[in-house]
Amino acid sequence: MIPVTKPFLPPRHEYDSYLDGIWERNWLTNNGPLVNDLELKIKEYLGLDHMLFVSNGTIALQLAIKALNLKGEIITTPFSYVATTSSIVWEGCTPVFVDILPDKLTINPALIEAAITPETSAILATHVYGIPCEVERIQQIADKHGLKVIYDGAHAFGVKVKGRSIFEYGDISTCSFHATKLFHTIEGGGVFTKDPELLKKMAYLRNFGHDGFEKFNGIGINGKNSEFHAAMGLSVLPSMEKIRKVKAAQFLLYKEYLNGLEVTFPNTEDIEQYNHAYFPVIFRSDKELKQSMQMLENNQIGSRRYFYPGLNKLGYTSGECPVSDSLSERVLCLPLFHTLTKEEQRMISRILLRVQNN
Repeated sequence: MIPVTKPFLPPRHEYDSYLDGIWERNWLTNNGPLVNDLELKIKEYLGLDHMLFVSNGTIALQLAIKALNLKGEIITTPFSYVATTSSIVWEGCTPVFVDILPDKLTINPALIEAAITPETSAILATHVYGIPCEVERIQQIADKHGLKVIYDGAHAFGVKVKGRSIFEYGDISTCSFHATKLFHTIEGGGVFTKDPELLKKMAYLRNFGHDGFEKFNGIGINGKNSEFHAAMGLSVLPSMEKIRKVKAAQFLLYKEYLNGLEVTFPNTEDIEQYNHAYFPVIFRSDKELKQSMQMLENNQIGSRRYFYPGLNKLGYTSGECPVSDSLSERVLCLPLFHTLTKEEQRMISRILLRVQNN
């Protein structure tokens, strides 16, 4: 079986060396030394000043919404994982869906202003497959209308725009460090901001509001993460450049092997530093996608309709998003992970070519 993704696991002895220290200290959670070390090393790797390691990417979104005191309507994308929208609803706000760009699959800035009402408080957009949103245009709109900006960067670890980490844009950016992601801590996530006061507020929010043992700074939740998860992150991070290079080569190889297949791909050509975290293919029709997916499954090859259905179809609110509706029915992510071989990529590609030629 070839899975659609496979977590990178570091050499066992490297992870075990961190576990030895955990056993010696008997400090398992509550902002331990490995959590602090991981935060420092992630900031160094990405070239950022501020970040917090949290329990997962969904909590990261919820902390961002809460820290910015958002109310009313939040303009967002229908083409993302369900957590992007469910976090908005969970925090008592209303998602307002704006359609996506057909070539990048990210939110279409040209449609945002028409969706703004007196109830709008923010824009929450997703860097889909690590493809950056049009961050400068979105910020101009937000500044004009006095809106906050949150980016769901679950897929975007290591991506750069104009020499800066993608996480530098917006009021708050979030990332997922789930086991399926490019960089992972088994379960985990991060929140990033340029504002030190906002970071301080989120630090209180992730730890029940604690300001010492007997004092509280407002309400909070348990958004902390453990020393064991931090140990995995510290073990994975040194291999990131190697993983990125391997995936970039696999990405290009798929393009070569799939030459002749009547499909299109999201536009990643003008991205300064892309992370090649996923390989999505856009078929001509839902029927062709399903036929291809079935043939892959028949050959013990995993694939994923990522994302289907569109979030505007889940009943949170109504909204016409014809581009997203069409693409969500035709996008299929192919296997892409660090140990995927050239032979396996060639086999996957031949199967897809054979389906379309029959």
